[in-house]
Amino acid sequence: MYAQQLTTASGPAGVQLVEIDEPDGTGRVVVDLHAAGVSFPDLLQTTGSYQLVRELPFVLGVEGAGVVRSAPADSGIRAGQRVAVLASDGSWQQTVAVEPDSVFPLPDSVSLEAGAGFLMNYLTVHFALDERARYRPGEIVLVHGAAGGVGVAALQVAAALGLETIAVVSTEEKAGIAKANRADHVVLLDGWKDQVRDLTGGRGVDIILDPVGGDRFTDSLRSLAPNGRLVVLGFTGGEIPTVKVNRLLLRNISVLGAGWGEYVRTNPGYTSRQWAALGPLLESGALQIAEPTTYSFEHAVDALRTLETRSATGKIALSVHPS
Repeated sequence: MYAQQLTTASGPAGVQLVEIDEPDGTGRVVVDLHAAGVSFPDLLQTTGSYQLVRELPFVLGVEGAGVVRSAPADSGIRAGQRVAVLASDGSWQQTVAVEPDSVFPLPDSVSLEAGAGFLMNYLTVHFALDERARYRPGEIVLVHGAAGGVGVAALQVAAALGLETIAVVSTEEKAGIAKANRADHVVLLDGWKDQVRDLTGGRGVDIILDPVGGDRFTDSLRSLAPNGRLVVLGFTGGEIPTVKVNRLLLRNISVLGAGWGEYVRTNPGYTSRQWAALGPLLESGALQIAEPTTYSFEHAVDALRTLETRSATGKIALSVHPS
């Protein structure tokens, strides 16, 4: 079968289309993938700057979606089922073999392309809101980078949970993307803090989800309401900000980290509990998944470069054709 492997830690240029053996499916669920998700950690891995460094060469990607070829009899999964998967051995390949608890049945209303880019971002956001921020009904959530993959997921998950959202974006085009993904309010990056203050009557917001970092961090702290929580999801802006903790003390606010991947590694079964919460919302239509921008499997490098140049909007996926 074919796979996209990182052969040298030289950025997207180090990714090559290669032919490898199919995985051993003994005792595992074998899935022929139709699409694979592309995420910011994939880009970081191409330069060896991700927190988990794997031995070269390796297959990139963590998430995908396709059709089950075979499954253990006691797995509760059947051949022919449409599923999303988390693939620790890489998802940028035509066929994967994964443990049953890494397989998530997709309703017919969700395309395989959308399902391929669903798990990492949506489960990360659910973890941030539920496990870390401990959201409460009626709270207001501000989302930075709201037109990106994580940002779009944040808007959709918050809407499904009945939370009011304010999307922060850098252009009018991205404002349209945020509105299309159920943002209640959209503000432009230039002067965003004052706009948020006006929208909330000076009170501020209850939760901020920040996958960007950089120089907006201090203004984010100033935009929190009493007992507000700023959840750090990443640093796509490049710079890792620092915080003067006296701000937290004086205003009774919190800064929280949301490292979903590490949490999953140390809490077996957590993704199953997340799916128990999100699966019914997806089935009912309360939770919606936007269709991704799709690149052909042969153009995986181009997909990565859109993340590198920060020109991507929404989720990106690779179209993978099973052998």
